[in-house]
Amino acid sequence: MSSEQQDTARDVQANESYWAALFNQEKLQEATSPPAEHWPAPFEFPPIQSPARSDAWQVAAEAFRADQVLQLQVIGYNKGGLLVHWLGLQGFVPASQLIDSPQLHIARERLRALIEMQERFLILKIIELNPEADRLILSERAALVDVEQRVGILYQLRPGDELLGRVTNLTDFGAFVDLGGIEGLIHISELSWSRVIHPSHIVQPGQNIKVKVLRIDRERERISLSYKQLKPDPWATAEARYAVGDLVTGVVSNITSYGVFLMVEAELEGLIHVSELAEGAFSHPRSIVDQGDQITARVLQVNGPKKRLALSLRNL
Repeated sequence: MSSEQQDTARDVQANESYWAALFNQEKLQEATSPPAEHWPAPFEFPPIQSPARSDAWQVAAEAFRADQVLQLQVIGYNKGGLLVHWLGLQGFVPASQLIDSPQLHIARERLRALIEMQERFLILKIIELNPEADRLILSERAALVDVEQRVGILYQLRPGDELLGRVTNLTDFGAFVDLGGIEGLIHISELSWSRVIHPSHIVQPGQNIKVKVLRIDRERERISLSYKQLKPDPWATAEARYAVGDLVTGVVSNITSYGVFLMVEAELEGLIHVSELAEGAFSHPRSIVDQGDQITARVLQVNGPKKRLALSLRNL
C-alpha cells in the first residue's frame, strides 16, 4: 500500500470512529506529555462491589431520561478528563465537556487544568450511560442548557443549514463548535480541502466561524459540521486549470520521507514524489528543499476527483 493510500485509509477509519474518540481522550498523543514525575499520580478507582449496583444504574437511567442536574465532586483525573463518584458508580467527565475546558491538544496545559480541578464540585448532567460496559459519561456543558432549548435546536436544524458558531475546543480528530446551546463537531477531514495535520492549523478556540450542517443524530444529540464546504472546492476545476507539462510555483507546506507537498494555491497541494525531487542519491527530501521554500515544479499528472496533483523538479 502506498503512503497516500495509507493516509486515505487512516482518514476513513478516523471518520468512522471520531465520535467514539470523544470518550477516549486518554489516548491522545502522549509524546507531548511532560515527564511523569512532574505530575501527581492519577487517582485509580478500586473495584466496586455493591449489592445495590443494579439499583444505582436504574436511578442513573431515570436521571438521564429526566435530564436531571447533579452536583458531584471531582475525585480524580486521567489524561482525558475528570473522575467522579455517584451512588457507588464511577463516572467520567471528558475534558471537552467542561465549561473551562483545557486545550486538549496541548498535553501540559490539559494536565495542569485537570489537576487544578481536584475536589471541585461540578454541576453535571448524564449524557451517556451503558451499565453493561460500566460506562457513565457526564457533561458540565450540557448542564448549562435547558433540555427544551437543546432539543429545540436539534429539531430546528436541517442538513445544509449554514450558521455561526464559536470554536470551544480542539482535539486530534477535529474541532467542537458551540451552536448556541449545543455542540457540533467538525471532523478534521471537513476543515479544509487540503490536508490538515492538526485542527489548530485552521481554527482556534474562541474563534467565531461559519459552518455547514452535514448530519444530525437527534437520538444521540450529535451534529456533524463542515467548515470547508462553505468555500469552493479547488479540486473541482483543477483539471481545467492545470495540464501536464505546466510549470507551477508554490510554497513547500510539508516534507515527508516519501516526498514534498507544495501548496500551489489556497487549499490545493501537489506532491513531488521523492523520485522526482532531484537526480542522484540524497539522504532525505529535506536535503533538497526546506519547509516554506518557494519553488517551481512541472505538472506530471492532475486528477481532480481523486485530489491528486503530481509534480516534478527534475529536468527543469
